[in-house]
Amino acid sequence: MGVLRERDRLEGDLVIEVAFTGVGLDVSDHAPAATRDAVLAEIARECHATPVLMHQVHGAQVAVVEDPQPGAAPSVDAVVTTRPGTALLARAADCVPVLLADRRSGVIAAVHAGRQGLVSNVVGAAVRRMGELGSDDQDVVAWIGPHVCGACYEVPESLQADVVAEVPQALATTSWGTTALDLGSGVRAQLAAEGVGEVRSLDICTREDPRWPSYRRDGAAATRFAGVIWRSA
Repeated sequence: MGVLRERDRLEGDLVIEVAFTGVGLDVSDHAPAATRDAVLAEIARECHATPVLMHQVHGAQVAVVEDPQPGAAPSVDAVVTTRPGTALLARAADCVPVLLADRRSGVIAAVHAGRQGLVSNVVGAAVRRMGELGSDDQDVVAWIGPHVCGACYEVPESLQADVVAEVPQALATTSWGTTALDLGSGVRAQLAAEGVGEVRSLDICTREDPRWPSYRRDGAAATRFAGVIWRSA
């Protein structure tokens, strides 16, 4: 069995595939290089594509990948490419990994949307950059990967107020009655605002499901999984 699971694909003139890794495979910046490199090598074998990581910085910068180089990791929170044979990765351990594909043009993107990325609308920035490369919002499909749910993501009242002032749809309450944020709901609202025509979600809370890494659950010991998107034809 390979490292990729929860797979999906778009078929037609182009074939675009997505998948996610799990809790036992650490692709974090803090993982031993040999461990991370072994996972990336297996992803490359399964995808028949060159994996591209980001050094994620909780911002809204988008990098266009034109000539993927093994080991290169731009300091951004979204990567976009038009090149087949390139696998884009967004890593997470409670934040929202968002994968995007234009089913007609073949433009693909991977986005890391945490709390700060939600406020700065990194998802919208990625969709707009895809448009500059030839995609059409109505042809874009988005996948929202596992992330901490609104019932589990407790935050102070002041922090909630700051985020909700920018993204009202992120307002939430924990299952134990305290102030919270729903990052997934915020991401969905931002995709809708960009005119994205189809959204597919994995309704999995990383904090509640031990199959997935969670910083909220495991603290500094948390690993990182990855959402992966690639165009194979």
